[in-house]
Amino acid sequence: MLLKKLIETGISALSGLYPEKEAGEMVYAYMEHLLGVKRYTHVIYPEYCVSEENAEKAISSFRRMSAGEPLQYVMGKSCFYGRDFLVTPDVLIPRPETELLCREVIRHFSSISEKPLRILDLCTGSGCIAWTLALELPGAEVIAADISEKALEVASSQDFHEEILHCGSSSPSFVEADVLSVDPALLPAGKFDVIVSNPPYVRNSEKSQMRENVLGYEPHIALFVTDEDPLVFYRAVAEWAVRVLAPGGFGIVEINEALGKDTVEVFRAAGFSPVSILQDFSSKDRFVTFHRADLV
Repeated sequence: MLLKKLIETGISALSGLYPEKEAGEMVYAYMEHLLGVKRYTHVIYPEYCVSEENAEKAISSFRRMSAGEPLQYVMGKSCFYGRDFLVTPDVLIPRPETELLCREVIRHFSSISEKPLRILDLCTGSGCIAWTLALELPGAEVIAADISEKALEVASSQDFHEEILHCGSSSPSFVEADVLSVDPALLPAGKFDVIVSNPPYVRNSEKSQMRENVLGYEPHIALFVTDEDPLVFYRAVAEWAVRVLAPGGFGIVEINEALGKDTVEVFRAAGFSPVSILQDFSSKDRFVTFHRADLV
């Protein structure tokens, strides 16, 4: 089958669910994943043929995507901070906004850290934050926790072991733990210089605002909280931080944009200062940072 015809078939299949431009971007990304071709290959080489086996794979994948399954699950990977991470329906697909969380930790410590950092990542999911910080902060020791055994299997399966040897760090350690239980005994002994978390924060009442490819495929346990207690995970993170964050330590959490001020108050009430809101690419409240300056 001609590559050009296969691309047209894919865009046509996906255009029933996505705008045509978005459908095209998804098809181009998938074809690059499957065949290693560029998005313009079919233009420069109009006679480029795809084998029958690969054409069947592509058409099967287009059916899955046209039914709403996210492209990243179909490919089995998602790009985060310039690296491809393994993803399955057991973990959330990493979002570009979450890269800003990593950038803030790296910015905060790149010029002031005089020793290898100990970092705790709560609700790690795919491990994208844990691995990124381990890779970008040489010598860092990263401990990452999640309640989902299947998510931890994905996180520990990320294949950056060779790269991490070259940067002077070690692979993150992944621990099965319920963040809401706040049991530091589950972790290796000692204090942490950094605590990060991207916990569930979407209220059940906000489901109607979400796309079906999220609602129908991404794990609800990693997304949703009740309307009655939407800050439950932030209180738990604050309690973890009270117990295990070192003097002078730094924390950052991703938040629900509608609950920024309320989330700030959770950490202020726990004794942290200063506590600040950071915005994302779209100028939406997306993160809260907190410091253990009271113990410096």
